[in-house]
Amino acid sequence: MNNPKVKIKEIKNLSNDWYTLDKVNFDYQLKNGNWQNQNRECYNRGNGAAILLYNTIKKTVILTKQFRMPTYLNGNDSGMMIEVCAGLLDGDDPVTCIKKEVEEETGYKIDNPKKIFEIYTSPGAVTEIIHYFIAEYSDKMKINDGGGLATESEEIEVLEIDLNKALSMIADGNIKDAKTIILLQYVRIQGLM
Repeated sequence: MNNPKVKIKEIKNLSNDWYTLDKVNFDYQLKNGNWQNQNRECYNRGNGAAILLYNTIKKTVILTKQFRMPTYLNGNDSGMMIEVCAGLLDGDDPVTCIKKEVEEETGYKIDNPKKIFEIYTSPGAVTEIIHYFIAEYSDKMKINDGGGLATESEEIEVLEIDLNKALSMIADGNIKDAKTIILLQYVRIQGLM
């Protein structure tokens, strides 16, 4: 934090329950040189990693389906979301995190996930950066049923879906998760399948 146009005056914690919500009061120098005092709420849930597993022979991808309370509160009648495998870093580096998440959520054991980029999730309110990965998978890499960890209250359904069907699920509104759409479109644009 070394931008000379930003002077943080106060950070007030509003909530520190599941994650952290802070109210930041700061002065910001405008283009005309004047300083303006502003307040922003910033939600810090840590950084994460997401991955799309794809099979070039079967032309399929591995996705997950699970309940997401925020979507339920915002009009998703079932609260169920179809997503790529993802998780918070929780102190791990992104590669270690995503390998662990893939095994826990999907039951596949991968060795060499390829990082393609990192993206701020919602930079107007959330501090989170997500590290995006892709990796090829095969049936022989399946070592357990997946489904997530009961200790993390996860109940995850593992889906193997034809890539073209997954892409059509974006158009028909069955896939609405940004990280999933980004990774499916990446695989399509790159011509990986």
